[in-house]
Amino acid sequence: MSLDAGFTCPHRLPDGTGGCIYCSPRGSGDCAGDSLLPLPEQFQQIKARMQKKWPNVQKYIAYFQAYTGTFGAVDKLEPFYRTALAQPGVVGLSVATRPDCLSDEVVDLLKALDNETMLWVELGLQSAHDCTLQRINRGHDYQCFVDAVHRLHSAGIKVCAHIILGLPGEDRPMMLATARAVAGLGIQGIKIHALHVVKHTQLATMWQRGDIELLAREEYAQLTVDVLEILPPETVVHRLTGDAPRDILLAPSWITNKWQVLQAIDDLLEAKNTWQGRSSAVPGNQGEC
Repeated sequence: MSLDAGFTCPHRLPDGTGGCIYCSPRGSGDCAGDSLLPLPEQFQQIKARMQKKWPNVQKYIAYFQAYTGTFGAVDKLEPFYRTALAQPGVVGLSVATRPDCLSDEVVDLLKALDNETMLWVELGLQSAHDCTLQRINRGHDYQCFVDAVHRLHSAGIKVCAHIILGLPGEDRPMMLATARAVAGLGIQGIKIHALHVVKHTQLATMWQRGDIELLAREEYAQLTVDVLEILPPETVVHRLTGDAPRDILLAPSWITNKWQVLQAIDDLLEAKNTWQGRSSAVPGNQGEC
């Protein structure tokens, strides 16, 4: 249940500009609830939407997706989290954030919540290469991500890393090096995304100028299979593909059909007779910027 608590991002300017080159004006929360509504009303809004797809579902994870879900003082954050957990049928909490936005006080709050409910902290990495992180204006380096993972793990908190395949300037060895980096950190979960272009972003300007080339569906499926082979078999794969609302998506058009993307990945796994974790212990070329 994707909720928008009205957070912002420490990496954006007061006028809303700045931030990562691919991030939409809604902080990648374009499928979340209406931030102008109180959380209980948002919950009902999203619940009604979800029941059209899955009418029999009765248990939910409250997901703070938009912007940076830990950006704020603890006394401001905690009421949002607890209000979400108090909604009917909610059995867990997922908080999406940045590795540079986890103060000791916030980690302590998350640890307390983890003792009360099922908690995931979704931590944006996107790439393990500092040159790429600079290129996409990420605002932190890879070591910052590593440090955040260690601090969360020390608190007993599960981490779900986000990575993006097809980032500008990256080739296959670099993308697979990111997968190996995630695999080596003992991270409990992962979300894999294809780079896509939405309106009103720096990436849109680059794409319209012809400065970047996006992956084809077949390329993405192959890369995803390669990543799955590297990941430990116990890593929970939360997502194999993502999309954006059609009214803001510029490219690639193939990401709007998730079932075709998932089927392409399944077909490749079967054709190669391979599986998640098959190559998890095999070293390889780390790639270079």
